[in-house]
Amino acid sequence: MRLKKILVVDDEVFFRDILKEALHERYQIIEGENGEQAVALAEEHQPNLIILDVMMPDGNGIDVCRILKANAATHKIPVILFTALSKKEDIVLGLKAGADDYITKPICLSEIVARVDAHLRTKDYYSDLLHKDLLLLLELAENISAIRNPMTILRIIVEKMSAIIDVARCSIVSINGNGDLYVKASNDLDENMEIRLDLAKYPEIRKSLETKRAVIVNNIQQDPLMDSVRPLIKDLRYNSIIVIPVLKKENIIGTFFLRTASPFKGGITDRIYKVCQLVANISANALENAMLFDTMKTAQEYFEEMSIRDGLTKLYNHRHFYNRLEEEFSRADRYNSSLSLLFFDIDDFKRINDVYGHACGDEVLRQIGLLIKMVARDIDIPARYGGEEFAIILPNTSAEGAFDLATRLRATVKAHLFSCLKNDHVTISIGVSTFAHKNIPAFDSLVHMADAAMYKAKAQGKDCVFQI
Repeated sequence: MRLKKILVVDDEVFFRDILKEALHERYQIIEGENGEQAVALAEEHQPNLIILDVMMPDGNGIDVCRILKANAATHKIPVILFTALSKKEDIVLGLKAGADDYITKPICLSEIVARVDAHLRTKDYYSDLLHKDLLLLLELAENISAIRNPMTILRIIVEKMSAIIDVARCSIVSINGNGDLYVKASNDLDENMEIRLDLAKYPEIRKSLETKRAVIVNNIQQDPLMDSVRPLIKDLRYNSIIVIPVLKKENIIGTFFLRTASPFKGGITDRIYKVCQLVANISANALENAMLFDTMKTAQEYFEEMSIRDGLTKLYNHRHFYNRLEEEFSRADRYNSSLSLLFFDIDDFKRINDVYGHACGDEVLRQIGLLIKMVARDIDIPARYGGEEFAIILPNTSAEGAFDLATRLRATVKAHLFSCLKNDHVTISIGVSTFAHKNIPAFDSLVHMADAAMYKAKAQGKDCVFQI
């Protein structure tokens, strides 16, 4: 039989050798070491699959992928990109360039083999699947492709599997970094319920974990694999077990297994195996997307949050302060509620910098930020206005409530011991303004009033609160 051809392009001989060792028995391997060779070899040999490293000395593998997909002679050849796990932006760019899949370094050989096999299976591989199987797989893919909650994905998988195959139990189990085994979802478990298992009592899962391959037990009472747990399984009402490892992006989604226990006396048929394998592949894709989305969402939220924070004090910055003040003023005006503002700065801050140095000055500012967070309520919006000036927006706060909070803040700062100042204490002068009963026409007027009040506090000798 003529072997299918795989073009492997990587400038590192080490990785080419690893892939060749893993794949050469079933596939003809063609090697290239740069982007120019990738295009030329793909046109010459018309491989069935291309594995392409993103980082190459003469160019970017993503650009090469784009060239291959734009070339009429090679655009239908599946491309798997090879990239470092830390380069998530490469993954996104590569998929946009037309890549069909990607593999991350450090590599997992069993994952690579499984993924290559999946891309190169013949069209008749699934010919023995029933119409209802295909409908299940289509419905499952549609249902979970847009879901971003991994647990919801797992619950849908076991529900759909139980509906299509006569199973005594269908479960998704996972193993954490400590080797602890957990049932994450099962057709006979309540939603959000999780059970810890003893891995020693599940030799079929242990073997799948060790080999990274599917494990089939056609007769649990006779299979030697189950000898160690024979007394524990003698009364079980099922006869066969299949365990499928969810291999894709194990370093992203963790270690999951699809385990199905069935009453079939004839064991696990090819049809059942293929359905389980396809379900594992579909679930791997959905889990990967959900977890990548969660990672990227978390990162995006982090960077968005950092863009509105002051780098030193971690309070909100000047721009975000004005955006929020305008929002809160509009809300207070609309609902006829109170809105107060504290405006203050550090007394004689220049002297701190001159006597103790700017590093100490920065430390004072940083600690002032911590003290503000300690005194402020959850609904308050503290900000570093600029230099040694700070502001706190106080939603739903009357003039009396604002004055009380300002007084506590002044006392807290004065009592605090700043390690870099030796025995010196820091004081602040605070101005307070309040919007109530539509007494102020615009949000910036609230700032001008609080600023004026602060200078009144300065004029009265500093270390005090003045309210307008």
